[in-house]
Amino acid sequence: MSSPQLYELFCNTRRISAALTHNLSAEDQLLQSMPDASPIKWHLAHTTWFFDTFILKPHGCAVARDATLEYLFNSYYNQVGAQYPRVQRGLISRPSLEEVWQYRRSLEEALTHQWENLTPAELELIELGIHHEQQHQELMLTDIKHAFSLNPQFPALVAPHMESSRTVPPLRWLEFPAGDYWIGCDQGFGFDNEKPHHRVYLDGFHMANRPVTNGEFLAFIEDGGYSDPHHWLSEGWAWVQATQARSPLYWQRINNEWFIYTLAGLAPLDPGEPVCHINYLEASAFASWAGKRLPTEYEWEAAAQTVTCIGQLLDLRVLHPRCASTSEGLSQMFGDVWEWTRSAYLPYPGYRAPAGAVGEYNGKFMVNQWVLRGGSCATPEGHIRASYRNFFPVHAGWQFSGVRLADDLR
Repeated sequence: MSSPQLYELFCNTRRISAALTHNLSAEDQLLQSMPDASPIKWHLAHTTWFFDTFILKPHGCAVARDATLEYLFNSYYNQVGAQYPRVQRGLISRPSLEEVWQYRRSLEEALTHQWENLTPAELELIELGIHHEQQHQELMLTDIKHAFSLNPQFPALVAPHMESSRTVPPLRWLEFPAGDYWIGCDQGFGFDNEKPHHRVYLDGFHMANRPVTNGEFLAFIEDGGYSDPHHWLSEGWAWVQATQARSPLYWQRINNEWFIYTLAGLAPLDPGEPVCHINYLEASAFASWAGKRLPTEYEWEAAAQTVTCIGQLLDLRVLHPRCASTSEGLSQMFGDVWEWTRSAYLPYPGYRAPAGAVGEYNGKFMVNQWVLRGGSCATPEGHIRASYRNFFPVHAGWQFSGVRLADDLR
């Protein structure tokens, strides 16, 4: 990507972050509803801090002059310095929201002024910072959705999006033969955890043509899925017992009818939409109940390489997964919902974390996490690819996460 192209992408990414806040009040942007979430204001400041710290500060022209800001908005970069406790980010009422916006504007002006002086290595860091901000755009939506879901008024961020009802394509199985497959990013931008590009041998497998739907997951519920330990992993059954979960996050049963909280407010459950906001434990239990399994991340990537990387990604008018529209080939591999795999988040053979503080970006989280693939309806366009590896703990269901089934060739 040329320097002018990169600058255009930088400006567009910053505009999208701003657009995500247009329907949010100042009070909305201070909310932190759980330890895993952060206030919108913090996301806006942190993504600015990233460029300020890794690009402008080495040039001696960092915008943040107050060392406290570095402490408040550093996420987990220990080589940069200490961090304010994550679980207390909702307590950061100062600096004000307006001061955070001024910080963003000042950073953009300063970086524009320095742009022609940036080295190729610094432009690579800019590209990393852009993709970093795109990750936080998705987190802004997942975090505010969780906070809004706890409000009995069921606030809406967007208007309800009506579409004509569709017949759900039947579940079909596509066959992938045994053999060698190339995995990982070998061209264009990729995070360090997608590298190195390497070859793996896979036994033959089947992959479902589409994700599991709400209607199919509802059948699991109605068959006593949450009250029968048979299909649950030990940790999954312990989670069910501890939380008393009986349905996915954001589902509600009102007068014997199922509803779901969306960013357009509370809506009747659409049985044809991909099931969303389930954690790995729920995905694994459903797969066992269905007599299938989750794909490995290698199987998922090998299958995804056969289709074009397009789908329902971030659309500020929708922000919700849609029904599959075709029964031909693999559908919805990209967008709509992230898809859990059965793979632990581990380094690829030959992986080396980058030098310096940016080396803390991905590698140090390669423990107690599971891999998701494919992006969601909250993933910015241009941010996803077949080799992209997302990762979360097994109990995390607040992400736009769903499930696609797989099976061995028999």
